[in-house]
Amino acid sequence: MAMTLITTNTTSGTDEISAFTSGINSTYKLYIFKFYDVNPAVDDTTFQFSASTNGGSSYGITKTVSTFLSEHSEDNGTAQLGYRGGQDIGSGTGVAQLNRGLGNGGDESLAGELFLFNPSNTTYVKHFYSRTISYTGSDGADDFYAAGYLDTTSAINAVKFTCSTGDFDSVIKLYGVK
Repeated sequence: MAMTLITTNTTSGTDEISAFTSGINSTYKLYIFKFYDVNPAVDDTTFQFSASTNGGSSYGITKTVSTFLSEHSEDNGTAQLGYRGGQDIGSGTGVAQLNRGLGNGGDESLAGELFLFNPSNTTYVKHFYSRTISYTGSDGADDFYAAGYLDTTSAINAVKFTCSTGDFDSVIKLYGVK
């Protein structure tokens, strides 16, 4: 799989990255976003994404998302693998969560990736999946999975990342795969 780096966004203290409004087109059938050192200003927040068909003017695309995670607390009090129905979206326009409870300490952050399949296709919905690893605000490790589809046959041409509360620091790279 030959990946081509399209762009890198490095931020410090921003409330969103909406700079992915170019580079998502019919050149590639697969786009991969890689997240490094995502650290929020507010403890116990959620890193999330949404997509646009109009260059970022609006992000209210209907989507269906299912999530599950593996977690293990630092004190060994919690260790489980489970479905996370509270983070699911069933044909709704809310943001898609890519983790839960991200901590804001110096030793707490998130890393991961989001795969977006064939976003320029105008016949079918747009499938995606993500996996993130984070150190939570409740002092534990989460391995969080989200998958679903953007329920539109219009081309997706912009993607926005936010935290549920407050600003965040991050490095996010966008790759295209032929």
